Amino acid sequence: MKVLQLTYRVPFPPTDGGSIGIYNITKGLHDNGCEIDLVAINTPKHSQPKDCMLPLATQHDVFVNTNISPFKLLKNILFKTIPYNVERFVSQDVESKLIELLCQKTYDFIQVEGAFVAYYIDVIKEHCSCPVLVRTHNIEYVIWERLALNEKNPAKKWFYKHLGKRLRAFEAAYYNKADGIAAITEEDKQRLIDLNVHVPIQIVPAGVALDKYLVAEDREPEPNSIFSISALDWLPNLEGLDWFLKSVWPEILKRKPELHFHIAGKSTPEWLMNSSFPNVHVHGFVDDAIVFKKTYELMLVPLLSGGGMRVKIIEGLATKKCIISTTIGAEGIECIHGKNIVIADSPQEWIDAICYYIDHSDERKVIEQNAFLTANTVYENTAITQKYIGLFENLRDSKI
Repeated sequence: MKVLQLTYRVPFPPTDGGSIGIYNITKGLHDNGCEIDLVAINTPKHSQPKDCMLPLATQHDVFVNTNISPFKLLKNILFKTIPYNVERFVSQDVESKLIELLCQKTYDFIQVEGAFVAYYIDVIKEHCSCPVLVRTHNIEYVIWERLALNEKNPAKKWFYKHLGKRLRAFEAAYYNKADGIAAITEEDKQRLIDLNVHVPIQIVPAGVALDKYLVAEDREPEPNSIFSISALDWLPNLEGLDWFLKSVWPEILKRKPELHFHIAGKSTPEWLMNSSFPNVHVHGFVDDAIVFKKTYELMLVPLLSGGGMRVKIIEGLATKKCIISTTIGAEGIECIHGKNIVIADSPQEWIDAICYYIDHSDERKVIEQNAFLTANTVYENTAITQKYIGLFENLRDSKI
């Protein structure tokens, strides 16, 4: 099959949830014999070199300056209906590249990676009759509505609610322009139905390539150690980490002063790098995330907002980690509290869970084994790719 894949970033290197989610499906399609033209918006934030996606795909980069401009933001709020989050990715150069490829080649499918590039469905439909599939990595309006609920600053709260409202209207309108949607979780599928999205929706979760976890050397983790690893340029991750450090960590240290907390992630903000929380070690970006995870005992995902599926949790399952997460953090993942994951929401629940599983290594190891079994049976990338191909074939047959 010949596939045109349109994405809001170059998904390389696959070191955070967004890039991993796109990269793994590109790799899965390539490994199944698909020929892929990847049209990728190359942004200042995620700038990558030309041809870094070879041999998986032929890469067509289009530079778009997506940096936030206060003037453009104000203009957007006053005069436009398209959400500013989406408008930042709108470019005539991207339209021109799509038109060029669609006029030169014939594709079996077009895959659009999420809301930020759903705007281009109109130009795709104008120049191509093949099925257009949208993969919704998140339902974007949910993220901003949840951020608004937790925000104390009145100005920020108003802006988050405003943005959430616009994103809700945009997603409802533009997802109905597609021929099908690959939703990442059952919860996201229901949210799309509630938006009156009437095109076929199939659940296709994020996948992990288990081979790199199977060859990774096991090691005995450092005692009395917990860790968090996430993209620290994503607002929900920062929100949750800030909450944990201020509301949970001081109380934990009163019970377990020997405990150490290790934080890693790309784009670590200066306030965190320069923080002075006791027994907290900020590593910044780490070259080998698997080694980092295997070095410490418990993995934490203190997420208060967000949507979609946390790919880092899927990777944590594959790394045989006992993960403690909020209900929102674990949303959409096939997990059971106390079996293959630990769920905690209130500060006291977090304190109790961390102290218990640090002290009870045998029970922690049972959860670790169940976590890996879940990754192997539910989220292995080869099986996930087959779901995609089945969805592609169903869309093609419905268009004939």
